Amino acid sequence: MSKTNKFAIIVSFFALWINVTFSPNYQQVIGFVVIFLFGILHGANDLALFQKISATKKSISLQKLTLYYIGIVIFGALLFYSIPIVALLLFIFFSSYHFGEQHWNTIETKEKNNWITLFQTIYGLFIFSLLFSFHEIEVKKIIYQITNTSIEQLDFKWITICTGLLMIASGIKVNSVSLKFKSEIVVNIFYLIVFAIIFKTADLVWAFAIYFVIWHSLSSIEEQINYLYGSFTLKNFRSYFISAFPYWITSLIGIFILYFIFKDKELFNALFFSFLAAITFPHTIIIIKMQNSK
Repeated sequence: MSKTNKFAIIVSFFALWINVTFSPNYQQVIGFVVIFLFGILHGANDLALFQKISATKKSISLQKLTLYYIGIVIFGALLFYSIPIVALLLFIFFSSYHFGEQHWNTIETKEKNNWITLFQTIYGLFIFSLLFSFHEIEVKKIIYQITNTSIEQLDFKWITICTGLLMIASGIKVNSVSLKFKSEIVVNIFYLIVFAIIFKTADLVWAFAIYFVIWHSLSSIEEQINYLYGSFTLKNFRSYFISAFPYWITSLIGIFILYFIFKDKELFNALFFSFLAAITFPHTIIIIKMQNSK
């Protein structure tokens, strides 16, 4: 178990203290604040990452790269506007792979293996299904507000069971192609138990914030700093933050504009997750390229 994950466990249970101390409304406010501070920040340096990835290839100007990135974000936003159910499904699958890849990035083989990619995606889907099953009513409301499609007939508990079985089946196959897989099984099962406790105990937004920030964003920031600057130090974090600041603050301004236009809490929740999804598409692609370039 890495030092980062040990830290995450301690902070997670402190976060559950917040859950029993503050009302659900305050939990939502705290949840959005930490997502704004660290969740958005962890994707704000994508252009710097892509510039380093492309350093040995044909040079791409920062202006052109920025336009490409903005174009993908706009495409994601338009997809949510025109075909929201398709956009939402894409977001869930992109994010599932993105989350699963980070938890299991040590099991990669010399050549990219499709079974590993499938397992990582199913692992991330299982995390999503755990969260959804513990907050089924709220999740169905948000999905309806995003897609205008009712999914009342869906039972997330059965989806969680089926996803868990698929995770076990694909894990058996991955065990035959990755020597490191077996050594990671116990600790990752323990993480899933921790996630289940968090998702069961905390409000939906607060539960998502705990996982997204503590277990994903902070680990991703550390990994990105190691890739960009060679090591994770306070000085390098300062350089990372300065580089990310213009894009981070622009994203925050966009979110606050959404809030002031749509102050209805449930509608804002739907729009916020749609915004988060739109910026997830290019971020996931860049992190995949970063991993492949190592």
